[in-house]
Amino acid sequence: MARQIITTPNAPSSPLYSQAVKTGPHIVVSGIVGVDPSTGSFAGATIQDQTRQSLSNCKAILQAGGASLDDVIEVGILLANPADFASLNEEYARWFPSDPPTRYVAKLGVELPGLLVSIRMTAFIT
Repeated sequence: MARQIITTPNAPSSPLYSQAVKTGPHIVVSGIVGVDPSTGSFAGATIQDQTRQSLSNCKAILQAGGASLDDVIEVGILLANPADFASLNEEYARWFPSDPPTRYVAKLGVELPGLLVSIRMTAFIT
């Protein structure tokens, strides 16, 4: 199957990775952080702020590939501080209020100033 690179100006980007890759019915979204694409800065200093922005960025990337959050089958979350787990869940539950996708949460291995969370997703579309 051919792979298609998905890009949108509505989410942060880098020359080091693709925002997402679509192959067949799958869209794999890279680990996306809580950076506001209009300012290039973190959306806020709290885990809720950055989780909200990261999920918004992932949603924009999915839309650019013809998918939505309803198509997400797996979410991977990397936290800079495991103590933020409960607060992360508060915001996350607003985005997937019922029948959520599978998910894992792990500690982010790289420490970057101000970075609290990175979220990746896999979607399946028909």
